[in-house]
Amino acid sequence: MPKMKTNRAASKRFKVTASGRVRRPKCGAQHNMIGKSRKRRRRLRDNDMVSPELEKRIKIMLPYG
Repeated sequence: MPKMKTNRAASKRFKVTASGRVRRPKCGAQHNMIGKSRKRRRRLRDNDMVSPELEKRIKIMLPYG
């Protein structure tokens, strides 16, 4: 049986947790931090979970995740 291919774009953006949920980074945390408030920068630090509706689609793109 041939191996399934992982979607490389999805593998760089998402990680599957041990419980099977999908983690994603919050948007807006790459650059231009000086213009953002301290509270906003603090909120952007943590990763966020993907909504259950999109989780199924992402797991299809990450067959070995």
